[in-house]
Amino acid sequence: MKNGKSKHVLVAGGAGFLGSHLCDALLSEGAHVTVLDNFQTGRKQNIRHFEREPRFDIIDSDIIKPLPARLRSKRMKIDEVFNLACAASPPHYQADPEHTMLTSVVGTHNLLTFAEATGARFFLASTSEIYGDPEVHPQTESYWGNVNPTGPRACYDEGKRAAETLTFDFDRLGRVDVRVARIFNTYGPRMRADDGRVVSNIICQALAGDDITVYGNGSQTRSFCYVSDLVDGFLRLMAFEGPFPGAVNLGNPVELTVGDLAEKVLAMTGSSSRIVARPLPIDDPRRRCPDISLAKRLLGWSPRTSLDAGLKTTIAWFSEDQPENGKAVQKVPNLGNTISAG
Repeated sequence: MKNGKSKHVLVAGGAGFLGSHLCDALLSEGAHVTVLDNFQTGRKQNIRHFEREPRFDIIDSDIIKPLPARLRSKRMKIDEVFNLACAASPPHYQADPEHTMLTSVVGTHNLLTFAEATGARFFLASTSEIYGDPEVHPQTESYWGNVNPTGPRACYDEGKRAAETLTFDFDRLGRVDVRVARIFNTYGPRMRADDGRVVSNIICQALAGDDITVYGNGSQTRSFCYVSDLVDGFLRLMAFEGPFPGAVNLGNPVELTVGDLAEKVLAMTGSSSRIVARPLPIDDPRRRCPDISLAKRLLGWSPRTSLDAGLKTTIAWFSEDQPENGKAVQKVPNLGNTISAG
Protein backbone atom coordinates (compact mmCIF):
# COMPACT_ATOMS: atom_id res chain seq x y z
CA MET A 1 0.00 0.00 0.00
CA LYS A 2 1.21 3.48 -0.87
CA ASN A 3 2.86 5.38 1.96
CA GLY A 4 0.76 8.38 2.92
CA LYS A 5 3.57 10.72 3.97
CA SER A 6 3.44 12.95 0.90
CA LYS A 7 -0.29 12.69 0.19
CA HIS A 8 -2.92 15.37 0.67
CA VAL A 9 -6.33 13.71 0.98
CA LEU A 10 -9.77 15.31 0.88
CA VAL A 11 -12.41 13.39 2.86
CA ALA A 12 -15.95 14.59 2.16
CA GLY A 13 -18.08 13.48 5.08
CA GLY A 14 -15.01 13.13 7.27
CA ALA A 15 -16.83 14.01 10.51
CA GLY A 16 -19.19 11.06 10.19
CA PHE A 17 -18.97 7.55 11.63
CA LEU A 18 -16.97 6.02 8.80
CA GLY A 19 -15.26 9.24 7.70
CA SER A 20 -13.72 9.96 11.09
CA HIS A 21 -12.26 6.46 11.32
CA LEU A 22 -10.87 6.88 7.81
CA CYS A 23 -9.22 10.14 8.92
CA ASP A 24 -7.61 8.28 11.83
CA ALA A 25 -6.11 5.75 9.43
CA LEU A 26 -4.91 8.33 6.88
CA LEU A 27 -3.24 10.48 9.51
CA SER A 28 -1.54 7.44 11.00
CA GLU A 29 -0.07 6.79 7.53
CA GLY A 30 1.37 10.31 7.46
CA ALA A 31 -1.10 11.93 5.07
CA HIS A 32 -2.35 15.51 5.29
CA VAL A 33 -6.14 15.34 5.63
CA THR A 34 -8.71 17.98 4.80
CA VAL A 35 -12.27 17.25 5.88
CA LEU A 36 -15.21 18.73 4.00
CA ASP A 37 -18.44 18.32 5.97
CA ASN A 38 -21.70 20.18 6.52
CA PHE A 39 -22.26 18.44 9.88
CA GLN A 40 -25.77 17.37 8.91
CA THR A 41 -25.12 13.94 10.44
CA GLY A 42 -21.38 14.16 11.12
CA ARG A 43 -20.33 15.30 14.58
CA LYS A 44 -17.52 17.54 15.66
CA GLN A 45 -16.63 15.31 18.61
CA ASN A 46 -15.71 12.57 16.12
CA ILE A 47 -12.78 14.65 14.90
CA ARG A 48 -12.05 16.76 17.99
CA HIS A 49 -8.97 14.69 18.80
CA PHE A 50 -7.37 16.12 15.62
CA GLU A 51 -7.63 19.75 16.74
CA ARG A 52 -3.90 20.15 17.37
CA GLU A 53 -2.79 18.01 14.46
CA PRO A 54 -0.95 20.26 11.94
CA ARG A 55 -1.74 17.86 9.09
CA PHE A 56 -5.49 18.15 9.61
CA ASP A 57 -7.95 20.89 8.72
CA ILE A 58 -11.73 21.24 8.35
CA ILE A 59 -13.89 23.05 5.82
CA ASP A 60 -17.53 23.46 6.85
CA SER A 61 -19.42 23.25 3.58
CA ASP A 62 -22.07 21.26 1.71
CA ILE A 63 -20.97 19.37 -1.41
CA ILE A 64 -24.20 20.18 -3.27
CA LYS A 65 -23.05 23.81 -3.34
CA PRO A 66 -20.09 25.09 -5.38
CA LEU A 67 -16.94 23.93 -3.65
CA PRO A 68 -15.23 26.61 -1.52
CA ALA A 69 -12.66 28.81 -3.23
CA ARG A 70 -10.07 27.58 -0.73
CA LEU A 71 -10.33 24.10 -2.25
CA ARG A 72 -10.20 25.40 -5.80
CA SER A 73 -7.05 27.40 -5.14
CA LYS A 74 -4.15 26.37 -7.36
CA ARG A 75 -2.01 26.29 -4.25
CA MET A 76 -3.96 23.35 -2.81
CA LYS A 77 -2.83 20.10 -4.44
CA ILE A 78 -5.08 17.17 -3.62
CA ASP A 79 -3.91 13.63 -4.41
CA GLU A 80 -6.99 11.66 -3.37
CA VAL A 81 -10.68 12.43 -2.87
CA PHE A 82 -12.87 10.18 -0.72
CA ASN A 83 -16.59 10.85 -1.14
CA LEU A 84 -18.31 9.62 2.04
CA ALA A 85 -20.68 12.59 2.20
CA CYS A 86 -24.30 11.50 2.50
CA ALA A 87 -26.77 10.79 5.27
CA ALA A 88 -26.67 6.99 5.38
CA SER A 89 -29.33 5.73 7.79
CA PRO A 90 -33.05 5.69 6.87
CA PRO A 91 -34.28 8.18 9.49
CA HIS A 92 -31.56 10.61 8.49
CA TYR A 93 -31.75 10.30 4.71
CA GLN A 94 -35.56 10.20 4.73
CA ALA A 95 -35.71 13.37 6.85
CA ASP A 96 -34.72 15.42 3.77
CA PRO A 97 -35.01 13.13 0.75
CA GLU A 98 -34.40 15.93 -1.76
CA HIS A 99 -31.10 16.81 -0.12
CA THR A 100 -30.15 13.13 0.01
CA MET A 101 -30.66 12.74 -3.74
CA LEU A 102 -28.85 15.99 -4.53
CA THR A 103 -25.92 14.94 -2.32
CA SER A 104 -25.50 11.73 -4.30
CA VAL A 105 -25.92 13.34 -7.71
CA VAL A 106 -24.92 17.03 -7.62
CA GLY A 107 -22.45 16.53 -4.77
CA THR A 108 -20.76 13.58 -6.45
CA HIS A 109 -20.55 15.53 -9.71
CA ASN A 110 -18.95 18.48 -7.92
CA LEU A 111 -16.33 16.24 -6.35
CA LEU A 112 -15.65 14.38 -9.60
CA THR A 113 -15.06 17.61 -11.51
CA PHE A 114 -12.81 18.77 -8.66
CA ALA A 115 -10.83 15.51 -8.84
CA GLU A 116 -10.55 15.96 -12.61
CA ALA A 117 -9.22 19.50 -12.22
CA THR A 118 -6.63 18.50 -9.63
CA GLY A 119 -5.66 15.11 -11.09
CA ALA A 120 -6.75 13.35 -7.91
CA ARG A 121 -7.89 9.74 -7.67
CA PHE A 122 -11.57 9.55 -6.67
CA PHE A 123 -13.20 7.09 -4.26
CA LEU A 124 -16.98 6.72 -4.05
CA ALA A 125 -18.49 5.21 -0.92
CA SER A 126 -21.45 3.43 -2.46
CA THR A 127 -23.72 1.00 -0.65
CA SER A 128 -25.24 -2.45 -0.60
CA GLU A 129 -28.57 -0.62 -0.83
CA ILE A 130 -28.08 -0.47 -4.60
CA TYR A 131 -29.03 -4.19 -4.53
CA GLY A 132 -32.39 -3.34 -2.88
CA ASP A 133 -34.31 -6.39 -1.61
CA PRO A 134 -32.11 -8.86 -3.46
CA GLU A 135 -33.32 -11.88 -5.38
CA VAL A 136 -29.75 -13.18 -5.70
CA HIS A 137 -27.86 -14.41 -2.65
CA PRO A 138 -25.15 -13.68 -1.68
CA GLN A 139 -24.87 -10.48 -3.69
CA THR A 140 -22.09 -10.26 -6.28
CA GLU A 141 -21.02 -7.05 -7.97
CA SER A 142 -22.54 -8.24 -11.25
CA TYR A 143 -26.05 -8.31 -9.75
CA TRP A 144 -28.13 -5.33 -10.95
CA GLY A 145 -30.41 -5.29 -7.92
CA ASN A 146 -34.10 -5.20 -7.07
CA VAL A 147 -34.83 -1.62 -6.02
CA ASN A 148 -38.13 0.19 -5.60
CA PRO A 149 -37.46 3.46 -7.49
CA THR A 150 -40.38 5.36 -5.91
CA GLY A 151 -40.42 4.10 -2.32
CA PRO A 152 -39.31 5.92 0.85
CA ARG A 153 -35.78 4.53 0.57
CA ALA A 154 -35.38 5.48 -3.11
CA CYS A 155 -33.78 8.88 -2.41
CA TYR A 156 -30.77 6.99 -1.04
CA ASP A 157 -30.87 3.77 -3.06
CA GLU A 158 -31.39 5.44 -6.43
CA GLY A 159 -29.17 8.35 -5.46
CA LYS A 160 -26.25 6.02 -4.90
CA ARG A 161 -27.00 4.16 -8.13
CA ALA A 162 -26.86 7.51 -9.95
CA ALA A 163 -23.62 8.38 -8.15
CA GLU A 164 -22.10 5.15 -9.43
CA THR A 165 -23.31 5.97 -12.95
CA LEU A 166 -21.59 9.37 -12.86
CA THR A 167 -18.42 7.86 -11.45
CA PHE A 168 -18.25 5.10 -14.07
CA ASP A 169 -18.92 7.62 -16.85
CA PHE A 170 -16.04 9.82 -15.70
CA ASP A 171 -13.83 6.74 -15.78
CA ARG A 172 -15.01 5.59 -19.22
CA LEU A 173 -14.29 9.04 -20.63
CA GLY A 174 -10.79 8.98 -19.14
CA ARG A 175 -11.49 12.05 -17.04
CA VAL A 176 -10.81 10.66 -13.53
CA ASP A 177 -9.13 7.59 -12.05
CA VAL A 178 -11.90 6.15 -9.85
CA ARG A 179 -12.57 3.50 -7.20
CA VAL A 180 -16.03 2.42 -5.99
CA ALA A 181 -16.79 0.48 -2.81
CA ARG A 182 -20.22 -1.02 -2.12
CA ILE A 183 -20.43 -0.98 1.66
CA PHE A 184 -22.44 -3.52 3.61
CA ASN A 185 -23.59 -3.16 7.25
CA THR A 186 -20.81 -1.67 9.34
CA TYR A 187 -20.73 -1.00 13.08
CA GLY A 188 -18.42 0.22 15.81
CA PRO A 189 -17.64 3.21 18.05
CA ARG A 190 -18.90 6.65 16.92
CA MET A 191 -22.19 5.33 15.58
CA ARG A 192 -25.04 7.61 16.55
CA ALA A 193 -27.57 6.30 19.04
CA ASP A 194 -30.37 7.85 16.96
CA ASP A 195 -29.34 6.54 13.56
CA GLY A 196 -31.88 3.71 13.43
CA ARG A 197 -29.37 1.04 12.44
CA VAL A 198 -30.05 -2.43 13.79
CA VAL A 199 -26.81 -2.71 15.82
CA SER A 200 -27.13 0.67 17.52
CA ASN A 201 -30.87 0.17 18.08
CA ILE A 202 -30.45 -3.19 19.79
CA ILE A 203 -27.46 -2.16 21.89
CA CYS A 204 -29.03 1.08 23.09
CA GLN A 205 -32.36 -0.56 23.87
CA ALA A 206 -30.60 -3.34 25.79
CA LEU A 207 -28.50 -0.89 27.80
CA ALA A 208 -31.58 1.18 28.62
CA GLY A 209 -33.63 -1.84 29.62
CA ASP A 210 -36.19 -0.98 26.94
CA ASP A 211 -38.01 -3.50 24.79
CA ILE A 212 -35.84 -4.61 21.88
CA THR A 213 -37.79 -4.15 18.69
CA VAL A 214 -37.32 -6.83 16.07
CA TYR A 215 -39.21 -6.35 12.84
CA GLY A 216 -41.08 -9.25 11.30
CA ASN A 217 -40.22 -12.59 12.88
CA GLY A 218 -36.51 -11.78 13.23
CA SER A 219 -35.48 -14.17 10.47
CA GLN A 220 -34.17 -11.41 8.20
CA THR A 221 -30.43 -11.76 7.78
CA ARG A 222 -27.71 -9.18 7.91
CA SER A 223 -23.92 -9.29 7.88
CA PHE A 224 -21.90 -7.05 10.17
CA CYS A 225 -18.43 -5.67 9.42
CA TYR A 226 -16.40 -3.93 12.13
CA VAL A 227 -15.39 -0.40 11.20
CA SER A 228 -11.60 -0.87 11.32
CA ASP A 229 -11.86 -3.78 8.88
CA LEU A 230 -13.92 -1.68 6.48
CA VAL A 231 -11.48 1.23 6.60
CA ASP A 232 -8.66 -1.19 5.80
CA GLY A 233 -10.67 -2.18 2.73
CA PHE A 234 -11.07 1.49 1.77
CA LEU A 235 -7.32 2.07 1.90
CA ARG A 236 -6.51 -1.07 -0.06
CA LEU A 237 -9.03 -0.23 -2.77
CA MET A 238 -7.87 3.37 -3.10
CA ALA A 239 -4.25 2.18 -3.35
CA PHE A 240 -5.05 -0.56 -5.89
CA GLU A 241 -3.00 -0.17 -9.06
CA GLY A 242 -4.30 -1.81 -12.19
CA PRO A 243 -7.24 -1.74 -14.58
CA PHE A 244 -10.41 -0.30 -13.03
CA PRO A 245 -12.11 -3.28 -11.37
CA GLY A 246 -15.58 -1.75 -11.24
CA ALA A 247 -17.47 -1.63 -7.98
CA VAL A 248 -16.11 -3.80 -5.16
CA ASN A 249 -18.19 -5.24 -2.32
CA LEU A 250 -16.76 -4.56 1.15
CA GLY A 251 -18.49 -6.27 4.05
CA ASN A 252 -18.51 -9.31 6.26
CA PRO A 253 -19.79 -12.46 4.52
CA VAL A 254 -20.86 -14.10 7.80
CA GLU A 255 -24.66 -14.01 7.83
CA LEU A 256 -26.74 -13.68 11.00
CA THR A 257 -30.45 -13.30 11.66
CA VAL A 258 -31.61 -10.15 13.40
CA GLY A 259 -33.21 -12.32 16.08
CA ASP A 260 -29.89 -14.03 16.78
CA LEU A 261 -28.14 -10.65 16.98
CA ALA A 262 -30.68 -9.47 19.56
CA GLU A 263 -30.14 -12.60 21.66
CA LYS A 264 -26.35 -12.16 21.46
CA VAL A 265 -26.52 -8.52 22.59
CA LEU A 266 -28.85 -9.44 25.46
CA ALA A 267 -26.36 -12.05 26.65
CA MET A 268 -23.36 -9.72 26.33
CA THR A 269 -25.03 -6.82 28.15
CA GLY A 270 -26.83 -8.90 30.80
CA SER A 271 -29.94 -6.89 29.96
CA SER A 272 -33.41 -7.89 31.11
CA SER A 273 -35.03 -6.31 28.04
CA ARG A 274 -37.74 -8.23 26.22
CA ILE A 275 -37.65 -8.88 22.48
CA VAL A 276 -40.87 -7.67 20.89
CA ALA A 277 -42.03 -8.05 17.30
CA ARG A 278 -43.16 -5.20 15.07
CA PRO A 279 -44.36 -5.14 11.44
CA LEU A 280 -41.70 -4.95 8.75
CA PRO A 281 -41.04 -1.44 7.36
CA ILE A 282 -41.62 -0.78 3.66
CA ASP A 283 -38.92 -2.27 1.41
CA ASP A 284 -36.97 -3.73 4.36
CA PRO A 285 -34.61 -6.30 2.77
CA ARG A 286 -35.15 -9.93 3.73
CA ARG A 287 -31.54 -11.00 3.18
CA ARG A 288 -28.34 -9.07 2.71
CA CYS A 289 -24.89 -10.65 2.53
CA PRO A 290 -21.90 -9.80 0.33
CA ASP A 291 -19.90 -12.01 -1.92
CA ILE A 292 -16.40 -10.62 -1.32
CA SER A 293 -14.50 -12.87 -3.74
CA LEU A 294 -13.43 -9.85 -5.81
CA ALA A 295 -12.07 -7.97 -2.77
CA LYS A 296 -10.15 -11.08 -1.68
CA ARG A 297 -8.64 -11.59 -5.12
CA LEU A 298 -7.79 -7.96 -5.98
CA LEU A 299 -7.02 -6.50 -2.58
CA GLY A 300 -6.12 -9.47 -0.40
CA TRP A 301 -8.87 -8.17 1.89
CA SER A 302 -11.31 -9.88 4.20
CA PRO A 303 -12.67 -8.90 7.64
CA ARG A 304 -10.62 -10.02 10.62
CA THR A 305 -12.65 -8.83 13.62
CA SER A 306 -15.07 -11.37 15.06
CA LEU A 307 -18.62 -10.26 15.81
CA ASP A 308 -18.14 -10.94 19.53
CA ALA A 309 -14.97 -8.81 19.67
CA GLY A 310 -16.54 -5.98 17.68
CA LEU A 311 -19.75 -5.98 19.70
CA LYS A 312 -17.79 -5.93 22.96
CA THR A 313 -15.99 -2.73 21.91
CA THR A 314 -19.15 -1.15 20.53
CA ILE A 315 -21.20 -1.94 23.64
CA ALA A 316 -18.45 -0.46 25.82
CA TRP A 317 -18.50 2.72 23.73
CA PHE A 318 -22.28 3.11 23.96
CA SER A 319 -22.13 2.38 27.70
CA GLU A 320 -20.07 5.50 28.31
CA ASP A 321 -21.71 8.81 29.10
CA GLN A 322 -21.34 10.87 25.92
CA PRO A 323 -23.13 14.19 26.46
CA GLU A 324 -22.98 15.34 22.83
CA ASN A 325 -24.47 12.04 21.69
CA GLY A 326 -27.09 12.12 24.39
CA LYS A 327 -26.86 9.49 27.09
CA ALA A 328 -25.87 6.22 25.50
CA VAL A 329 -28.88 4.59 27.13
CA GLN A 330 -31.37 7.10 25.76
CA LYS A 331 -34.51 5.75 24.14
CA VAL A 332 -34.04 5.25 20.42
CA PRO A 333 -36.63 5.31 17.65
CA ASN A 334 -38.18 2.09 16.37
CA LEU A 335 -37.03 2.28 12.77
CA GLY A 336 -36.63 -1.28 11.55
CA ASN A 337 -33.76 -3.63 10.88
CA THR A 338 -32.14 -1.05 8.66
CA ILE A 339 -29.10 -1.44 6.50
CA SER A 340 -26.96 1.42 5.40
CA ALA A 341 -23.42 2.45 4.52
CA GLY A 342 -22.61 4.14 7.67
